[in-house]
Amino acid sequence: MSAADRPLQGIRVLDLSRLLPGPFLTMVLADLGADVVKVEDPRVGDYMRSFPPAKGDLGGRYLAVNRNKRSLALDLKAPAGRDALLRMAERADVVVESFRPGVLDRLGVGYVALAARNPKIVLCSISGYGATGPYCDRAGHDLNYIALAGVLAMGSEARGRAPAMPGVQIADLAGGALWSATGILAALVGRERTGQGTHLDISMTEGALALLAAELGNLDCGAHPTRGAETLNGGLACYSVYRAGDGRYLSVGALEPKFWLAFNQAIGRKGNLAELVGNPVQQDAVRAEIQAILETRSAAAWAEHLAAHDCCCEIVLEPDELPSHPLHQARDVFFTIDGGELGPITQVRTPVGVPATSTLAPRLGQHSREVLAEYGFADDEIAAITAA
Repeated sequence: MSAADRPLQGIRVLDLSRLLPGPFLTMVLADLGADVVKVEDPRVGDYMRSFPPAKGDLGGRYLAVNRNKRSLALDLKAPAGRDALLRMAERADVVVESFRPGVLDRLGVGYVALAARNPKIVLCSISGYGATGPYCDRAGHDLNYIALAGVLAMGSEARGRAPAMPGVQIADLAGGALWSATGILAALVGRERTGQGTHLDISMTEGALALLAAELGNLDCGAHPTRGAETLNGGLACYSVYRAGDGRYLSVGALEPKFWLAFNQAIGRKGNLAELVGNPVQQDAVRAEIQAILETRSAAAWAEHLAAHDCCCEIVLEPDELPSHPLHQARDVFFTIDGGELGPITQVRTPVGVPATSTLAPRLGQHSREVLAEYGFADDEIAAITAA
């Protein structure tokens, strides 16, 4: 993506969030061209800076989701910091925050105060359970959110087993960050028509629950979706994960008749279309037959063999194998930025493309003076704010 192609060029974002959901969201906005300023507490800033493992003094997770941003240290509990943020809001387009509901209002920088300075401002508030309702003040983390969203209940190694913990943060990233990005982009388009901004109340629990839409459609038809029993979560032998002879794993997604027949032909098994449906006992029997066959070769050997048969089978890659995989190399999924004394920093692009330029995630308060100057503060005002 060239600088000229970045659709959010000129959009100013003030990011008050920390940890994962908000920073991942604003990284996406920065990749699209927005000017993102991390507005941070001067005492601690974003906690994720110090999470190990690290390169130098910056944690790996922090480096991964905070590229192309600048940091402004601002104490919002102090009148000078509060007033500075309200003044900056006059020139900003978007404010992102992930405090518990009500915190911004108590600090004097909630939506009413922001909109009084700038009616076109878009405030995106990300919280675990939403800004209203009986859980609005309750603490939680991703695992709690997906538990109440019904998402955790849908994953397991097999029917009847305990729910399996997902390998990534579903509520934080999909339920919070990506729904927030959608809402912000829609709000920016909408304000061009109305001249008014808005306050987005993004519940990570609801964002995760929305991912269950298809299964809830089945629930409405009288079914009882649960882990290990549905078409796409382990109920069918044609859509499953199998262990190969070397202990590695293969993903088989031969749902359609043509792919199922091709897969069985490729592994030398006499499969039939009736096996695409059937009761759990039948599915277990088919799965056992396939498992016995796939254990006769290594995962790499099967992957190479099955690739020629177009039957929806791929090897399960470990994270450290991703950068060297030919698909990801051909698609430029990984790129490197200059980390200065930290050395080269490997980054992962999002589906919207590689950013035109990439800068290292900022240190706390690194850009305070230049940011304040850009937002119209005089030298003496900057000196007073930074001294405080």
